[in-house]
Amino acid sequence: MAKFSVSPEAAQDPLVLALDVGSSGTRGCLYDATGRSLSKRRDKLEHSFTSASDGTSTIEPDRVVAEVSEILDRLVVPDVADRIAGVAMDTFAATLVGVDRAGNAITPCMTYADSRSAGEVKAMRFELDEREVQDRTGARLHTSHLPAMLRWVHAERPEVFESVDRWLSLGEYVWLRLLGDTAAATATAAWSGLLDRRTGQWDPTMLTVAGIEERQLSRIADPDQPVRPVSSVVAKRWPALADAAWFPVIPDGFASGLGSGATGPSTPVVSFATSGAMRVLVDEVAPQLPPGLWCYRVDRNRSLVGGALNDVGRMVTWMENAFRLPDLARRDAILQAEPKQATPLVLPFLTGERATGWAGDARMVLRDLNYSEGPEDLYRGCLEGVALCYARLAKQVTEVSGEPVALRASGRVSNNIPGLLQLVADATGHPVEPVDIKRSTMHGTALYALATLVPDVPAAEVPVGKVTHPIPERADYYRDRLERFEDLYRATITERIGARD
Repeated sequence: MAKFSVSPEAAQDPLVLALDVGSSGTRGCLYDATGRSLSKRRDKLEHSFTSASDGTSTIEPDRVVAEVSEILDRLVVPDVADRIAGVAMDTFAATLVGVDRAGNAITPCMTYADSRSAGEVKAMRFELDEREVQDRTGARLHTSHLPAMLRWVHAERPEVFESVDRWLSLGEYVWLRLLGDTAAATATAAWSGLLDRRTGQWDPTMLTVAGIEERQLSRIADPDQPVRPVSSVVAKRWPALADAAWFPVIPDGFASGLGSGATGPSTPVVSFATSGAMRVLVDEVAPQLPPGLWCYRVDRNRSLVGGALNDVGRMVTWMENAFRLPDLARRDAILQAEPKQATPLVLPFLTGERATGWAGDARMVLRDLNYSEGPEDLYRGCLEGVALCYARLAKQVTEVSGEPVALRASGRVSNNIPGLLQLVADATGHPVEPVDIKRSTMHGTALYALATLVPDVPAAEVPVGKVTHPIPERADYYRDRLERFEDLYRATITERIGARD
């Protein structure tokens, strides 16, 4: 990794404290006015989702409040505290927390990976014209969006549903507990599936579908509309931050693109974390969307087009737990090797599918495994399946943004498993250039705040590593592989759960 940090003494003021609430933990780091991290000024606390076989995927919201508070305690220290002008945070998305009139959470935080609302998605697909919903909100009907989650809570926990005074995202809840006030960033509202992407306001039709009223949601705010502390918590615990700008919390997908230095249609960002995605930032509201993508309005001028995968790092972790895999060097050699037709074909849906089919209760499918094949073959097949999911995304993203110069890769999984970049390059037919910094998502969250705090200070250029080019001789293999993937998908996923285009 390239050096992309600066000492506190050399850092250019003002500073921003950025927080990243991811699937595996909460992180914090200080950044200077150019977006460079301050050396040795970062921290992390680990956590995990509570999962169950019925599709449950939750986290306790007050635990996250405690983690954020502890990281603030550790980073807001005397030698830099008075230099911090802003606090910004991203979280995994979408999320849902119900609170009472006192602002206390009375539900766990449902995460994007919670698939218990799959039945509600099926019902909505019969009630609504999904293409029309997607055109208006930019979001497909899916278990990772709030309309289905809210309907599930109403159906399965009616007494809880009636007790909720307000419905918040996880980030809104953290700010409410710490600041006494909160707001929904435009991007967070868009990720919910409840925003009209053209007006930038809550969508009345989807609120009715979800069974809630607009008064139960937060005001929508762009990045130049920070939240100011109104409670005594900040003044007592972190007095140096009492006058800081606390920016509306954004989804990690938006932050990842900003932090990777991809700010236009020529370089879509491919993220490789617990989940994954392909996203491209456009300067207008896309007039028409391919059926497998979302289009999230992120502020008054820009939209983010793309799609997400539930299981990337999660697939790797599952294989490590389930099989006796070789060491990392051997695993990389497996992925770099020439493809072979005997490799098992895998639909890699451990926790359901988001883009491009949006089958929330899809599950993993394995075909063409024989007695002579073992963990190494499964490893290759599973990660080929992940690469083919990115290829499905790339086909539709280019319909909106045109052919890219390159795909820009970020995330710990691509750092740990460089051979995966070769699979993605070969499967998509596009060069892949890895972002050569750590914590690119948190870096993007800092840039989100700095664009408002110091709009005239140029951001430091994000370094990139060696470009991975597709190998032309493998194009026919992956073209055939993708066709077989789609055939298997139609035969096992579409027919089983009735997913509709």
